[in-house]
Amino acid sequence: MPDIGRIVTLTVERVDDRGIWLRDDDEPILLSRRDAASAVHPGEELSVFLFRDGSGQVRATLKHPHAQVGEFAVMAVRSLGAHGAFLDWGVEKDLLVPFRHQPEKMAQGRSYLVRVALDREGRPFATARIEDYLEPRAEGLSEGDEVELTIWQFTDLGAKVIVDHRFGGLLYRDELRPGLRPGSRLSGYVRRLREDGKIDVTLRKVGAKGVEEAKDVVLAALEKSPGGFLPLHDDSSPEEIRRQLGLSKKAFKKAIGGLYKGGTVELTGEGVRLKR
Repeated sequence: MPDIGRIVTLTVERVDDRGIWLRDDDEPILLSRRDAASAVHPGEELSVFLFRDGSGQVRATLKHPHAQVGEFAVMAVRSLGAHGAFLDWGVEKDLLVPFRHQPEKMAQGRSYLVRVALDREGRPFATARIEDYLEPRAEGLSEGDEVELTIWQFTDLGAKVIVDHRFGGLLYRDELRPGLRPGSRLSGYVRRLREDGKIDVTLRKVGAKGVEEAKDVVLAALEKSPGGFLPLHDDSSPEEIRRQLGLSKKAFKKAIGGLYKGGTVELTGEGVRLKR
């Protein structure tokens, strides 16, 4: 069965008046000629997205969706219908969110974080019941692993995130950047694997690598500052440190401690100065 709802690489089998036919294990798949920006030839490989048209036939497009099957993304409601809401998927066909997959009734024009899934008949649909589609335990991950993060929702502690489109995690408040919103995607690292199966994540490398990275950030800022001085110290607020350096206060203090012990900087009551 073709990988409906996913991006695949297929080979051009032939080109005729109907369009471009792509070779698949089951049967050739049609790519509209108008969808191709330039001429294509038999034997050429194309990265295409597979979907079913209104008649149920498998079709291909060079447009890539906001999310493939198994992924999360924010999508806008384009229209409402008798069976649910239809989302702008980024491709020709809109994506249905059945009513039972809407924790709150969706409204036209608003955007929602959803997951793309397949029903029992292999048809793509979207669901806003995020927790139902997260795996209960973070299998296969270790502390320090680099992961992809999707912002889910904000809490008093920080932001709930979706890790690698599979697990639930938490990014603490002191690492939140301005402009983040549900659906924002970031690269991060596993900070801690919790006993409840959830994951604490960070935007910076953990352990010794993280300290070295933070030291590089501080040094770069000092070298750019007039007189090699930064007005940041132990009593500076986490918000001010993040605004100037993009670091958490904890990471800043570890970096400053390392630079001070190494004789690279000197500390004053007003801040930190680069030794010349």
